[in-house]
Amino acid sequence: MTPRQNLLEESLTREIIGASIEVHKALGPGLLESAYQACLAHELTLRGVQFEREAAFPVTYKGKKLDCGYRADFIVEGRVVVELKAVVRLESVYEAQLLTYLKLSGCKVGLLINFNVPVLKDGIVRRVLG
Repeated sequence: MTPRQNLLEESLTREIIGASIEVHKALGPGLLESAYQACLAHELTLRGVQFEREAAFPVTYKGKKLDCGYRADFIVEGRVVVELKAVVRLESVYEAQLLTYLKLSGCKVGLLINFNVPVLKDGIVRRVLG
């Protein structure tokens, strides 16, 4: 990853991570993903950050857009995909899911955030698409 890619959407991802840490401090690990999603939505709203929740992505196949059920937890400010998890550990399939959402959305930056960790920074993966 080049230094330029590292800086892409840095201030926005910092804001999202800060909001996520605030939620994690209040709730801790061990809840359902849906609880973290609702609380993060509220925290982002309190911070004045615009987002779309459960953003749907169609798949284009042979010129036809098909709704295949792909939905990212958040698209923040139309620029960053955020996918939440509450799992024992992040598997490579979750990173693949994030990369798929980046490709389908046209966004370049994504965050994969696992709330089921003692310290949230250990559960955050940031990816930049090519």
